[in-house]
Amino acid sequence: MAFNIPASHLPRVIIIGGGFAGLNLARGLKGAELQVVLIDQHNYHTFQPLLYQVATSGLEPDSIAYPLRKTLQKHDNLLFRMAEVTRIHPESNEIETSIGKISYDYLVIATGTKTNYFGNDALEKTAFPLKTIQDAFDLRNLMLQNLERALLTTDVSQREALMNFVIVGGGPTGVELAGALGELKRHILPIDYPELDLRRMQVHVIEATDRVLPAMSREASEGACRFLKDLDVNVWLNSPVETYDGHTVKLKNGNGHKDLRTDTVIWTAGVHGDPIPGLAPEAIAKGNRIKVDQYGRVEGHTNLFAIGDVSLMCDDYYPHGHPMVAAVAIQQGRHLARNIRALLAGKALTPFSYYDKGSLATIGRNRAVADFKRIKFQGWFAWVIWGIVHLLYLIGFRNRAVVLLNWVWNYITYDRGIRLILKNLDSRKVDDQIGRVFDQQREIG
Repeated sequence: MAFNIPASHLPRVIIIGGGFAGLNLARGLKGAELQVVLIDQHNYHTFQPLLYQVATSGLEPDSIAYPLRKTLQKHDNLLFRMAEVTRIHPESNEIETSIGKISYDYLVIATGTKTNYFGNDALEKTAFPLKTIQDAFDLRNLMLQNLERALLTTDVSQREALMNFVIVGGGPTGVELAGALGELKRHILPIDYPELDLRRMQVHVIEATDRVLPAMSREASEGACRFLKDLDVNVWLNSPVETYDGHTVKLKNGNGHKDLRTDTVIWTAGVHGDPIPGLAPEAIAKGNRIKVDQYGRVEGHTNLFAIGDVSLMCDDYYPHGHPMVAAVAIQQGRHLARNIRALLAGKALTPFSYYDKGSLATIGRNRAVADFKRIKFQGWFAWVIWGIVHLLYLIGFRNRAVVLLNWVWNYITYDRGIRLILKNLDSRKVDDQIGRVFDQQREIG
């Protein structure tokens, strides 16, 4: 296989990654005197902030995904190739991919992050991440299948393990997922599963620090914790996870330990950068992020850039790097597009300056927390603002319309109509988890 890229006298910019950073960079280079090549392992962009709603039957996967070719179809100077980039060769201005090699004049790495298990191999094998559409799809299947299996077992302990859900990580993804599960437990599952005593279903959020949403204000953390408890979610603070063997989570809680029996652990406790092999070791900083200057250039290079979550750009206000959020990636993508245009015109580059528009997190129906520069608030109004912001960030009119209609329907009816168990043959972790459950049931008798 080969790229089959047409020859051009124009400088070639290769963008690796079609996330928030890469996509906004590609958009910003529309009409420039460049040949732009966007490479991604998938042919779609994922709106990751709403993955938890796919996992909890609130939305279908195609509601938060958008084809890259469609969103860039009017960009005459852009080509898309679906491939995995395996290595960078900065010395020869080439990259290796699963479909061959290609040279570049400018290279931009926007590969985002991967789930960080902090070196715990056991957790990586047994816990579920929530980073991709496939993860959300697998998680929805597993949770619904476990509830179906809870109906079949006569062992009370095993039934409770199937009905217990442990979320490791009290950041935005963790609290939003917990809130959604709390809503399911309160409004939907009692109707779907009247034979189950849903009072025994437990949702746990485990956080290693002293508060949930540690990146937000203390007021937001306290509000989120209050909302979670209103939904009967158990919150464990200062409780790092030690092990999970597929059946029991062991926490370090105070001076002692706590065991939680569960067949479903969801890992939202952290991510790290996803750089591509080929960069010098000194270019990779803590958290696997690529060190860049104020213009997004990788240290030691003039035509190699990194933006978004994979990059580490430090300044006086962010001495440890910008937060790994969508707003930073979007702004960095747009800013680098302007700087590349400046390079072509022989003009000076401008340093990146992040404008923090605020932070939001929702915890179920009518409950959210909001942090803005001059004001902090919680409750219904914050929930409305959260919804508006997320609709605006979605790509495509259809996706916005579908998500809005789903939200309105769910709000009016207290229902979520996408409770489908769809077998996925490639989902090995789901199959392994289900296999463990069957083994236990056989042992029981």
